[in-house]
Amino acid sequence: MFKRVREDIQCVFERDPAARNLWDVMTTYPGVHAMIWYRLAHFLWHKGLKWLARFVATTARWFTGIEIHPAAKIGRRVFIDHGMGVVIGETAQIGDDCTLYHGVTLGGTSWQEGKRHPTLGARVVVGAGAKILGPIMIGDDVRIGSNAVVVKDVAADNTVVGIPGRIVHKKNDQVLKKRQQMAEKIGFDAYGLTQGADDPIEKAIYGLLDHVQAQDERLAQLSREIERLGGGRVDMDLPKLDDVVLEPNDPAQAAHLHPITDINRSQ
Repeated sequence: MFKRVREDIQCVFERDPAARNLWDVMTTYPGVHAMIWYRLAHFLWHKGLKWLARFVATTARWFTGIEIHPAAKIGRRVFIDHGMGVVIGETAQIGDDCTLYHGVTLGGTSWQEGKRHPTLGARVVVGAGAKILGPIMIGDDVRIGSNAVVVKDVAADNTVVGIPGRIVHKKNDQVLKKRQQMAEKIGFDAYGLTQGADDPIEKAIYGLLDHVQAQDERLAQLSREIERLGGGRVDMDLPKLDDVVLEPNDPAQAAHLHPITDINRSQ
């Protein structure tokens, strides 16, 4: 038990840059305190001292705001960051090297006895406010986004976001590079969105970028064919977005601004 407590403390320095020294972690980290109380309560539970184990767990909840049932199975080097509002049910299982943030619930969906709480594999990260419910399996290296509600199994190496939780697939690197080039060309600030997230507004904007990219390529091909057949060269250069300088209090000039320029300058 004491070896695992030492590992619980040491892993804080690897995952929290705010951790300064051992004294700081031992005295000011409720997640560490909760894990120490849990290790003791879990030991008492398996020695048959179940009331005492529950009393220790309840005392830990008063002091830390983290509720862990003594019968839950928690692996090594598990870090609960901030911790307030974390709830871990009786039949929950957490693998090694997992990280849980505040407001996380590993809860059940049934009043029937038996396995009713989730199982987390190794190195799982669960974002703030996420809810993982029922006797489901979360594979190794899964990332659960903040406030997600997960009620189905998740295979290893996936990222889950949303309500209900859905898997986010990583976009092709070549597609992302094309979108970034087109975004820079037309003046869209692609850094304002998280490209890995399956957000409906992002999908709409990047759908437009894909459409513009395809049009740009077709027009360039058409221009080359016209020039090959003896026609004049088609100017494919887009106007620069910073060509127009807005004079203050000049509504006549503002009325003729390029719409994309207008959007950029209003931000």
